[in-house]
Amino acid sequence: MARIRSLRPNVTREEAVEEFSPAGPLGAVRRLIFGPLRSVADFYVPFRLFQIEVRNADRRERHILGLEAVMGVLDLYHFAQIPGASEIISVDTRNHPESRLDDVRAQELVVDKFQRALFSRGFFRMRELNTVASLLPGDLHIPYWVGFRGSGMRARVSVMDAVRRRTEGAKVRQLLQTWLTAPA
Repeated sequence: MARIRSLRPNVTREEAVEEFSPAGPLGAVRRLIFGPLRSVADFYVPFRLFQIEVRNADRRERHILGLEAVMGVLDLYHFAQIPGASEIISVDTRNHPESRLDDVRAQELVVDKFQRALFSRGFFRMRELNTVASLLPGDLHIPYWVGFRGSGMRARVSVMDAVRRRTEGAKVRQLLQTWLTAPA
């Protein structure tokens, strides 16, 4: 079992179970279509942290961003500041994929993704854009709750960000499925 550094989750296991199996008519419909909730597990995705400095004409901005370090396909994770010691815990777990991106490729991806986000807010507002990414030391894992549901041989997976209390979409489910089905 590996020891990892993780953000402290804001959602407990019990809260995740409630979220994955709501009461009332909506929960009954979900159980009928997708099957009952069978189990809930924690899952940790490694992120590389970067400090991004952006110069746009005479304006300067700094951002702290996390880039998923397995394949680099997830959206950037935004932080208001570098997470402090009170926001980070050590966890002994096997439920995490290994980081596979090298530092150079990760730096290229974070700049590319961040610039794409800037351009989507208004390409014509950008003048003399310069973006520099500085890698911060150590990977930081983001905790997720995974709900497994189904009946018989069919299984369905739901994933919730345990920090932001937000249901995740296909990209996180695909990363999880790739990790689960990879040869040991």
